Amino acid sequence: MKKTLLLAGAFVAALAMPSGAAHAAGEYLKPPLQDWSFSGPFGTFDREQLQRGFLVFRQACSSCHGLEYVSFRNLAEPGGPEFSTGQVEAFAAEFSIPDGPDASGEMFERPGELSDRWISPFRNEREAAAANGGKAPPDLSVMAKARTFERGFPWFITDMFTQYNENGVDYIAAFLKGFEEPPADMEIAAGNHYNPYYPGQIVAMPNVLFDGGISYTPDGANRPVAPETVEQYAKDVTAFLMWTAEPHLEQRKRIGFQVMLFLIVFAGLLYFTKKKIWGRLGEDGAPEFRA
Repeated sequence: MKKTLLLAGAFVAALAMPSGAAHAAGEYLKPPLQDWSFSGPFGTFDREQLQRGFLVFRQACSSCHGLEYVSFRNLAEPGGPEFSTGQVEAFAAEFSIPDGPDASGEMFERPGELSDRWISPFRNEREAAAANGGKAPPDLSVMAKARTFERGFPWFITDMFTQYNENGVDYIAAFLKGFEEPPADMEIAAGNHYNPYYPGQIVAMPNVLFDGGISYTPDGANRPVAPETVEQYAKDVTAFLMWTAEPHLEQRKRIGFQVMLFLIVFAGLLYFTKKKIWGRLGEDGAPEFRA
């Protein structure tokens, strides 16, 4: 009995242990769970949040990172930020797109169009690596689905029932707001930075988000539409990156719900059909004829 109580106490203590325990052991800090509008089987994107996230990406991230799998027209399509077509056309025209050859065989540049993909800030990977200390910044198109972390027992069991699979966006949001001064006993080479949420805790990417660094105040408005804080910037741009990684999320969930509803109705029809047909058989298996 005493041994059982000790084991139970150890189990409870393990569950209650703060995530900072991993941080103290020199491992990366596990990100806290965030509340996302697109979580769960019926979750949807917040259009205003996606538009704010696009603004953060454009001003704080696009100078180093690209969106290889995103076309300009996607920004105006249903299920995403849903900017107006005119807004997207004006934004695309700010980019110069290599094209050609023309009638004389020469290459030329033209303003961007809706059908063009997002332009990388670098001409090639070698140029990107040379400008960033030898390591090219990754493309962020599917980063929200490419990054994750292990929540451990028993949380992965509860995640199966709650259908929580937003580990990637939890990690990105925590990483973006996790830059801080390193511990006194840690030496970091010049050009590197400390972030406890990053595996290894030392990352070449600098902190790019600061309170008040990006304006959320529309033209003619007296106050911002959302807090202009690192917390808000990180969450908004992370939601935007979730959309770039899964632009058809809302459609997928809607179709999935319709399929499940159809299967439930179909199962009911099959059950009553079976009752109708096989209910005519007697105990010996012979058909029963009723007057």
